[in-house]
Amino acid sequence: MTPEAVATFLQEHPEFFEQHADMLADIYIPHPHGGRAIPISERQILTLRERGKQLEIKLREVIQFGEENDAIGDKVHRLTLALLGARDLATVITAVHYNLREDFAVPHTAIRAWNVQGPVEAPELNPAGDVTRNFAGNLSGPHCAHHAAEGTSTDLFGAAAEQLRSFAYIPLRASQTFGLLALASEDPERFYPEMGTVYLKRIGDMVGTALLRHLESD
Repeated sequence: MTPEAVATFLQEHPEFFEQHADMLADIYIPHPHGGRAIPISERQILTLRERGKQLEIKLREVIQFGEENDAIGDKVHRLTLALLGARDLATVITAVHYNLREDFAVPHTAIRAWNVQGPVEAPELNPAGDVTRNFAGNLSGPHCAHHAAEGTSTDLFGAAAEQLRSFAYIPLRASQTFGLLALASEDPERFYPEMGTVYLKRIGDMVGTALLRHLESD
């Protein structure tokens, strides 16, 4: 019989262990870390201990992720309150820059909006280049990358663009795309293609709604 056949037989006939309990007590197998042979019961205990350690590691990871998510949730909440309390467009823009820098440690933030009705005294709402507008319009959601979107760096970040090594782009939408929130850092690992974007999307939704509220009222 092959080892696979023996394993299949034992799985299909668990009563075997009851019928041959004395025999199991006399079976010795190699210790998993070498050095000596041990009873099969002791080997089972070692296996359970190893599984217990693995579960402890996974539990610690789950707790850590939960704590990190709670911390991010608190930061998003503070940004939400700041945007809700903003009484004019300038305060909205200040709140975005301040909270993303101080709470989220994002050193570079750029906001662009277009199709703005009437004069608005805010440099962030200066006309964006066609490349930036087309790029934002083609995004299906937040986009993170190690390289700047082609043709947008100077438009968004000016002289600092050459030192930036990671980027997050969040389209601002209502019925259509009307702007872009861009985040950047000199740290190449601050934003990366595989990172989750749930919170980035929520931030984009909040910023877009706050901007529209004041743009439409002006």
